[in-house]
Amino acid sequence: MIESIFHVRASGSTVRREAFAGLTTFLTMAYIIFLNPAILSMAGMDFGSVMVATCLVAAFGTLMMAFLANYPIALAPGMGENFFLVTAVLGMGITWQQGLGAVFLAGFIFLILSILRVREMILDGVPDPLKHGIAAGIGLFIVLMGLVNGGIVVRHPIGPVVPVALGDLRGPAVQTALSGLLVTAVLAARRLPGAILIGMVATAVFGLIRGVVQYEGIVGPPPSLRPTFLQMDLGSLLDPALWPVVLIFLFMGAFDAIGTLIGVGQQGGFLKEGKLPKATRALCTDAAASMVGAALGTSDVTEYVESAAGVQAGGRTGLANVVTAGLFFFAIFLGPLVEMIGGGYEIAKGALLYPVTAPALILVGCLMARGFAHIPWDDPAPAIPAFLIAVGIPLTYSIAEGLAFGFISYPIVMLLAGRGREVKPLAYVLGVLFLLRYVLLAK
Repeated sequence: MIESIFHVRASGSTVRREAFAGLTTFLTMAYIIFLNPAILSMAGMDFGSVMVATCLVAAFGTLMMAFLANYPIALAPGMGENFFLVTAVLGMGITWQQGLGAVFLAGFIFLILSILRVREMILDGVPDPLKHGIAAGIGLFIVLMGLVNGGIVVRHPIGPVVPVALGDLRGPAVQTALSGLLVTAVLAARRLPGAILIGMVATAVFGLIRGVVQYEGIVGPPPSLRPTFLQMDLGSLLDPALWPVVLIFLFMGAFDAIGTLIGVGQQGGFLKEGKLPKATRALCTDAAASMVGAALGTSDVTEYVESAAGVQAGGRTGLANVVTAGLFFFAIFLGPLVEMIGGGYEIAKGALLYPVTAPALILVGCLMARGFAHIPWDDPAPAIPAFLIAVGIPLTYSIAEGLAFGFISYPIVMLLAGRGREVKPLAYVLGVLFLLRYVLLAK
């Protein structure tokens, strides 16, 4: 039965190898179980409920990929997408319920576009340099969030002139974060599978020693899903002010999905003549999972590049995903451990640091910043808008504003440089839409 569904022998693999690959993928991406609730709780969402939603939707999306497309590529709520949801709540004045509504609508649009095979066409209309700039900018943004969450970087007391300054390196939370960062970086440099997860465990041990983390157990009954279940606000999406949020979720989801599928597909030898077989089925999985995730109470779901670790371990079929999904499901019983690792440390009344998860954020951000290497620096016309996106996202503390820098400047620079014909029509449309956003906001 396994062979008839997943074609393990035909792919040159074995059941044992697929099982080990599934475990490897889980270990390399299990950090999202801790990080996603820690991040979304900043927007006022219930920590335990988000943790359960994260595990359930990761299991659902990963299984869907296994049975629809038969690829060893796991899914979970995306890093970057969850930060944007928090940014939209804290910086744009929407509620997290409205944010989940935007996630659901974006997922629904993704599903329709995937079925009609339009997603690839839309993605082709966005210039490659801007895609790389977005990936690099989100990476820097996540690094900055990690530095702030660990107390390594703080808001400067003199305000806008010098926006940030070095934190108090003598504090136990900061020292815990720095120690964890060193261990995690060394593990990653040695290419140890599960380096991020092991690094968080080591950081938690440091935290226990320094009194930053309080031991509360490891296994327990799953937290209630009720605080976030079916709480998405769909009616508010009739307000045009929320449409840019949906649009940005669409952009981010498209970039994450296509990039990961191509990258992992190349590594595993899944591409045929430069194309990914069953690409439409694979793209339908993140769309459907995002809709389910919004209903459960979490942000956009996407394919995880950490699946490359499982492919490197020999995974070639969806059977590896079945193992990964099963592990995500059983993780819902680790609530006390997740609370201990992902919870905050109060340094003052109402002021929390997250020293255990901060090193993981910094490392994930560093890995995402690899997009800088693919920006064509020898060609200033596309490189400058891509760079504006990359620096605009962390400096404005907003993915939306950073995207606007690049999408507005790219067609203008290319047009004035006499290269307007190289710009695809969709890029002009996107530039006008972002420009109109500022015009409408000014009113």
